[in-house]
Parts: sequence; C-alpha cells; structure tokens
Amino acid sequence: MKEFEHYSVMAKECIDALAIRPDGIYVDATLGGGGHSSLIAAKLDQGLLIGIDQDRDALKAASQRLAPFGDRFKAVKSNFSALKDVLNKEEIPAIDGILFDLGVSSFQLDEESRGFSYRFDAPLDMRMDRENPLDAYQVVNTYSKEQLTKILYEYGEERMSPKIASAICRQREIAPIETTGQLVRIIEKVFPPKERYGNKHPAKRTFQAIRIEVNGELRILEQALRDAVSMLKSGGRIAVLTFHSLEDRIVKNVFADLASGCVCDKNLPICVCGRTPIIKQITHKPMTASPQELAENSRSKPAKLRVGEKR
Repeated sequence: MKEFEHYSVMAKECIDALAIRPDGIYVDATLGGGGHSSLIAAKLDQGLLIGIDQDRDALKAASQRLAPFGDRFKAVKSNFSALKDVLNKEEIPAIDGILFDLGVSSFQLDEESRGFSYRFDAPLDMRMDRENPLDAYQVVNTYSKEQLTKILYEYGEERMSPKIASAICRQREIAPIETTGQLVRIIEKVFPPKERYGNKHPAKRTFQAIRIEVNGELRILEQALRDAVSMLKSGGRIAVLTFHSLEDRIVKNVFADLASGCVCDKNLPICVCGRTPIIKQITHKPMTASPQELAENSRSKPAKLRVGEKR
C-alpha cells in the first residue's frame, strides 16, 4: 500500500473559515490523511479535535500524523452520517466547529487496488469503507439497465447514460465485468472516436456515479449537514468543501433553508409560523481555490467552500 498522502485543498481558507478558538471542540467529519486536521489541532491549546472517517487506512495514517498532538486529537471510525451518535458516545453536547471535505481523497484515487480511478486496471471496488457489503462489482453486474441509467444520469450527469447502461448489460451477459479496465473499455466504445480523447475522460462521470452509489454519498449528506448544525454552539461554524455540482447544490439549498426566517404568506399581517434563522451564511457565494493553488494542484479546480455560522 502506498503512503497515505492527501493534498489538503483550500487548507488556509478552510481553517480561517472555522475561526478556531484554542479551547474549542472541533470535528473533522472527513478525516482522510489528516491534512486539515493537523492544521486545526495546531491551533488548539486546551481544546479537542474529533476526526471521523470510515476508511481504516485513513484512520491509521491520520492517527500517526496527529500523534504529536496527544489528547488534543481523537480518531473515530464512523461515517459522518452518525455524527450525533459519535458525539453522544464521547459525551460532547455541542461543538465549536465542523469541517466536511467531501468526495474521494487523493490517496484513494491514486491507490490502484481501491478501484476508484479509471486510470488503473484494478478490481471493481470503490468502497470508502471496505466493510461495506456493497461494492462497484455488484452495482455494475447486478443492477438493472434502468437502475444503471438512473444513477449514471443523476449522480454522474452523464448524457450517454442509456447507451452506457445498455453496453454494460450486453457485456455482462457474456461474462461478468470484473475490473475497472474492462469497464473503461466498454464506456469508451460508446463514445464517438472524437469524444474519447480530450480534457475529460469519457469514463469520468460514470466512475463518479458508481462511486457515489456504492458509498451512498448524496443520500446521507443533507441530514448530516442538518445534524452538524444542530450540534453547533451559538457562534459555531460549519465549513463544507465540495467537488461537484450535485454536492454543492445540496449544501447551497440546506444553508439557504437554515438561514431563512419566516415562511408565512406575505399577505398575512403578522408572522404565525414563528420560524427564525438558524444560521448566518458567511459565504453567500462559494469560495474557490486561489490561482496559486490551482497551479500547484489541478484537483483543486472544482472545489467550492461554503461556510455558515450558528445564530
């Protein structure tokens, strides 16, 4: 296994967004290799950082990286959808800030055996949590043509989803599709030759869609964000880093809803709903990576950072 490395996208912007207090309690909901966490922990004195991840490789690497911070850091194997349970178990009633760095890590993409990348020929896996019973092999080989079309279109925004789903189903009637390389070749044949090469790999959107399905990434996001805000202290911050439009749309809509007040009919003379804003949006438009960072790391290009503060 390669060393767990992960370029911490928009690191300064994320840390500044949290407005870290030295004695505060913070959560890195997507620990990864511990890049963002190491910067958070470095700003703590009597505070505590809880790092959550479902990938055992990530937990091991991050725990080693943050070992110098001693009891200021604690790693927990879990999914951020279980945030409330994690904090209840740790007897933490409220937190000062939380960071979500969504999507797949650089290490997971670059580790050939994990099957996340269309650049390598590897077993169809794509599980962030290797204990998850559902993997990419099952999605590709057991989902119906209609199911495949739906997830490729909804999660990958792939306009060729019906043709790709049909091609997958035709091929698996001959023999199971076992590797990422086989899947890539099937996808490439669907596209006209002039569209097979260029800035965007023809398999990119399909791989994204299958990965999201395997890990349930979008299904759990909205409730996880609402749970996170509910656990914030007054004045606490939530920072969410996204890497594709589907994630960003969910974050944008949740933040807008939590920041809205009265929803009564405007013709009513007084408010009867009693609703008040729960957060203040610190970023009405998402922050993006600086030109310098984009020059250093092309994977920062789609990143968008949104920040909210508990009222």
